[in-house]
Amino acid sequence: MGFWKTFTSFLILNLFWSKPISSNSLSSAELSEIPTSFLNYAKQPELVNLMIDARRRIHENPELGFEEFETSKLIRNELDKMGIAYKHPIAVTGVVGMIGTGKPPFVAIRADMDALAMQESVEWDHKSKVPGKMHACGHDAHVAMLLGAAKILQDHRHELKGTVVLVFQPAEEGAGGAKKIVEDGILDDIDAIFGLHVSIHLPIGSVGSRPGALLAGSGFFEAVISGKGGHAATPQHTIDPIVAASNVIVSLQHLVSREADPLDSRVVTVAKFQGGGAFNVISDSVTIGGTFRAFSTESFKQLKKRIEEVIKAQAAVQRCNATVDFSPDNKIDFPVTANNKVLHKHFENVAGDMLRTDNVKDMQPLMGSEDFSFYSEVMPGCFFFVGMQNETHGKLASGHSPYYTVNEDVLPYGAALHASVATRYLLEFKSKFRISDRKLHDEL
Repeated sequence: MGFWKTFTSFLILNLFWSKPISSNSLSSAELSEIPTSFLNYAKQPELVNLMIDARRRIHENPELGFEEFETSKLIRNELDKMGIAYKHPIAVTGVVGMIGTGKPPFVAIRADMDALAMQESVEWDHKSKVPGKMHACGHDAHVAMLLGAAKILQDHRHELKGTVVLVFQPAEEGAGGAKKIVEDGILDDIDAIFGLHVSIHLPIGSVGSRPGALLAGSGFFEAVISGKGGHAATPQHTIDPIVAASNVIVSLQHLVSREADPLDSRVVTVAKFQGGGAFNVISDSVTIGGTFRAFSTESFKQLKKRIEEVIKAQAAVQRCNATVDFSPDNKIDFPVTANNKVLHKHFENVAGDMLRTDNVKDMQPLMGSEDFSFYSEVMPGCFFFVGMQNETHGKLASGHSPYYTVNEDVLPYGAALHASVATRYLLEFKSKFRISDRKLHDEL
């Protein structure tokens, strides 16, 4: 609470309030004008250039999870220019800012900051300057859009009936930066949180989401299968871990095809197989690794249990030993990303007012995962996708591809949506208890 009290004192001393407004004084027509007004504001050249410049500087200097020191510095410099107070560091490199009254209700909007460990293959003026690192999932655009939203909100701060919290989060790609932010307690007083992701599948000017489960829970595994190496010409004198690993991989596929309910979607993928270095030598060990996904906590736990059982049992059939690690390279399990039904309806209303209802798409659940799920586990949350596909410019490469690019025309839409869902939330929701199906903190 000390952090919020400090912010409140700062805001009381520094903000000059214009004529206050309340949700009771705004008609539904006036509320519906906020998103279109913010989108027009976001499309002004000055704000567009701010976002493009920030996005390109971040893209040129990608940083991996919990290493986003320069990205964090850039964010703080931009917030300083806008006169927005913030706290740093949060979860190593994270930045959490605040705009508004410093008083409830509190609503958060979040962007992830980290890049991927891969070499960029796109040739353009702002290509990554760091070998082996690339923003190939749009996080550079997410940061730029949240900065754009910060500018919109700060310029309209006198109209906010509560507090908007800006969450610039590190380490979404497998390391669970959201989990560390939750554990830091900085968001304990937040009533609701919204997050977004750019999408190559939705056309520019459209958005998509759904109530309930949107993205799967995910985990990773790595197994070392050990045998007894020797000459390939005399396999009878060896215990071959490659044969054992091959049987393990085939058996793991049966966990989905023969053990899971066909209506309960699950995935097990072995994407790593390392063993042996010569044509005529049977190695002593083989390492395999992969990922698994499910749409419910129960299914996820059952799948995880069976993966370990199958690996160890199948290795033993081939006279090998196996060890299984479910946190390789410090990766952690991600829960299912499930949207609060009330917040999803709020998002639909705001996006419909901004883009027309026919451009608000109802999506099917996706097997991808997001550590935004750590927020929605402990507070009402809503995650949505913002389209950036423009077929006249050619098809965009998929996320995590070395040819991934961002259509920068999406930036004003993301910024305006962030600002609109937050502003309208403060006007339409008076208390955290207005959201009927929220999951309460234990300490509440």
